[in-house]
Amino acid sequence: MNNRLSSLGITILAPMLLLLSSCGAQRGVAEKELAFAKVYTAAWMQRSAEYEALCYQAFNGARLYLDQALALTQEDDKPLAIITDIDETVLDNTPNAVHQGLKGEFFDPAEWTRWCDMAVADTVPGAPAFLKYAAGEGVEIFYITNRKNEEREGTLRNLQRYDFPFADNDHLLLKGDTSNKDLRREQVLKDFDVVIYMGDQLTDFPGYNTKSEEQRSKVAREDIGNFGTIYIVLPNPNYGEWEGALFEGRRLDPKAQVEVIKKRAKKY
Repeated sequence: MNNRLSSLGITILAPMLLLLSSCGAQRGVAEKELAFAKVYTAAWMQRSAEYEALCYQAFNGARLYLDQALALTQEDDKPLAIITDIDETVLDNTPNAVHQGLKGEFFDPAEWTRWCDMAVADTVPGAPAFLKYAAGEGVEIFYITNRKNEEREGTLRNLQRYDFPFADNDHLLLKGDTSNKDLRREQVLKDFDVVIYMGDQLTDFPGYNTKSEEQRSKVAREDIGNFGTIYIVLPNPNYGEWEGALFEGRRLDPKAQVEVIKKRAKKY
C-alpha cells in the first residue's frame, strides 16, 4: 500500500514539477529579454551619432528660444530661470542600465544609489554648453530631480565635475515626499519667470501628471506649440513613464510585460 501511494505521489508530482520548471524557465527567458532590451537601447544612446545629433538639435532650439526671450525681457520683469531634470537630460546614466542588464536584472534602488554616489555619469551631449551659455546671460538654473536626499552629495559632485552652473544645494530640488514636481516648480516660480523647462519625461513639464496612454497623447497634442520652445525634450528610449502607461499601471511580471509589449507594438 505504501509503495502504491509512493508511486502515485511520484506520478502526480512529476508533471507538476515539470510545469513549475517550465514556468520558471519562461520567467527566466522573459527577464533576460527585457534586461537585454535595456542594454540595447542604452547602447544606442552611448554609441549612435543620431542620438548625439538629437541632443544637439534640442539644445540648439533651446538657445534660439532663450535668445528670443532675453530680447523681450524688460527691466522690471522677474529674473529668468531654466528648470531642468537631471537624469537623461543633463547626466547620462546608461552605464547603470548596462550594468544591471548584463546581470539579467532590472532597476535596483540600492544599486542606483551606489551609482549616484560614484558621481561618474557622463554628460548628455550639448547640455553643459547650453546651460553655461544661459548662466552667462544671467539666467539661473534649477535642477528638479526625483533623486533622493541620500543621493544629494553624489549628485552635486557629479554636476560640479563638469562645471554645471548653479550646482549647489539651493538650486538642487530633490524628490522629498512626492515624485510630482509641481510643488517644486511652484517654489521657483515665486521668484522667477521660467523661460525653459528641460526633461526626458513628460512629467518634467507642467500639467503632465496623467496616467493613461490616451491622456498623455491628448495633453501632448494640446501643447504641440510648446515643444522645441519652452519645453525641450531629450530622447530616452531606455525607461520612462510611458512604460507604466503601456502596462496600464499594473504590476506585471516580466513574462506578462513581454506579452503586452509584443501585443501592443504595431506590425503589418
